[in-house]
Amino acid sequence: MPVSYRHTQIGYVTIAALGAGIAVLGYMTAAAPNMAVVLVLIVLAIAVVLFATLTTTVERGVLEVRFGPGVIRRRINLSDIRDVRVVRNPWYCGWGIRWIGRGWLWNVSGLGAVELELRNGRRFRVGSDEPERLAQALREP
Repeated sequence: MPVSYRHTQIGYVTIAALGAGIAVLGYMTAAAPNMAVVLVLIVLAIAVVLFATLTTTVERGVLEVRFGPGVIRRRINLSDIRDVRVVRNPWYCGWGIRWIGRGWLWNVSGLGAVELELRNGRRFRVGSDEPERLAQALREP
């Protein structure tokens, strides 16, 4: 069965911010080696690898959302979805993985998202720079 939807969104602001931190800490470490700074540098490097992209796939009756190389991922059977809505996140919801009061938000950039209402009553939002296309793929049988 072919993939009905696949899109990778790049978090340019996340990459730039973490990259700037890595550059500053790299310079500090080169100038005066410090183990605490090296540890923070390593954490930032791991964070940029893990959270630089968000790939969303709808295939074989499953929605899969994964950050970066896929260590952090979530899979939801389409049969577990009661409703799909295109939404706009408030700016203060931010990026990454967040609890936003009514459910979880996974977002790498921007304010556009698709909110899923699951059959168990929980909600899950997927950030996307093309939320209409994602919502359409989720609604297709």
